[in-house]
Amino acid sequence: MNSERPAGFGTRAIHAGQQPDPTTGAIMTPVFLTSTYVQEAPAKTKGYDYSRSHNPTRTALEQNLAALEGGRFGLGFASGMAAIHCVLNLLRSGDHVIAGNDLYGGTYRLLRTLYDKFGLTTTFVDLTDLQQFEGAFRPNTKLVMLETPTNPLLRCCDLGAIAQICRRRSVLSMADNTFATPFLQNPLALGCDIVAHSTTKYLGGHSDVVGGALVSNDEALHKQLMHFQNSCGGTPGPMDCFLVLRGTKTLHVRMQRHCENALAVAQWLAQHPRVARVHYPGLPSHPNHAIAMRQMRAGGGMVSVELKATVEQAKQVCSSFGVFSLAESLGGVESLVDHPASMTHASIPAEERRRSGLEDGLIRLSVGIEDEADLIADLDRALQRLR
Repeated sequence: MNSERPAGFGTRAIHAGQQPDPTTGAIMTPVFLTSTYVQEAPAKTKGYDYSRSHNPTRTALEQNLAALEGGRFGLGFASGMAAIHCVLNLLRSGDHVIAGNDLYGGTYRLLRTLYDKFGLTTTFVDLTDLQQFEGAFRPNTKLVMLETPTNPLLRCCDLGAIAQICRRRSVLSMADNTFATPFLQNPLALGCDIVAHSTTKYLGGHSDVVGGALVSNDEALHKQLMHFQNSCGGTPGPMDCFLVLRGTKTLHVRMQRHCENALAVAQWLAQHPRVARVHYPGLPSHPNHAIAMRQMRAGGGMVSVELKATVEQAKQVCSSFGVFSLAESLGGVESLVDHPASMTHASIPAEERRRSGLEDGLIRLSVGIEDEADLIADLDRALQRLR
């Protein structure tokens, strides 16, 4: 990116990490479909030797994502879970992790079914309660893993306070920023050590690619993460990187529309007689609204809803939409509806889900960028099933 250009978010989204191709002048980053690179002499390369380790398309994406998060170093992965797995590779048997008790089911599954058997222990706590959080530390605590807003209850914890506590105790902090995106929130600027993303979601933005990313500022930490990225091999292909780069170019304009639509949907649902509770950080009724508005530019594109309905009725509602599509994932331009208890969070035992506040009747909406009136009309039609 030309240093003379302004460094606003939209400008960084479109230009950071990307220059016109010096050979042809192509304005789009080329997709380097190559596994290996010719060397001028043994170990004398032009910066690339094997595409698991480095690829020019991936380099552009990593630099772009680092710039968006206000970080120095970015790393690309084949999925968000591969990125989180890379962070956990920093730990040793006997170490202790503190994690939020309301987080993506895949992260819970990774901790419980893989790292448990390697002697890594995890305590799941409500990270919006700083007293409970501080009480969970042990002498062997090495990492705090958090999401804000959380998945799916959209709780918002105080990133600055948590990061400060972690630094005081010399414990790493990793914030999953997938729901907020760097457009709305920047955990590194608030003191967190690592930011994680599922680039599958808002960063890609078009439901056509799976990927993940890590961004950090500390060079020594980055080198450790890069070692495991290369050693474990969970890296994205160049076409995947190209698709995410295409997505980040419009992230700022898409997120504005996601947030506008989600707020309108949340306000409408909050007045509906068959809705028990709406979880949305942009509503003043949200218990963490003040923290969310201090950390975020807007409330985001996700809305979770507790219906006055049985579990079976909630499932019927999920299957009754015309514009919203029943599917896992989120963050695409199209609106999606998910029933976490039977879909994205089914890997978490029911008693643990309920203990953390995730009821079986809750549905999660990824509000897209369609026309607001059509989304609300679709919700109205689906909720008529409860009358």
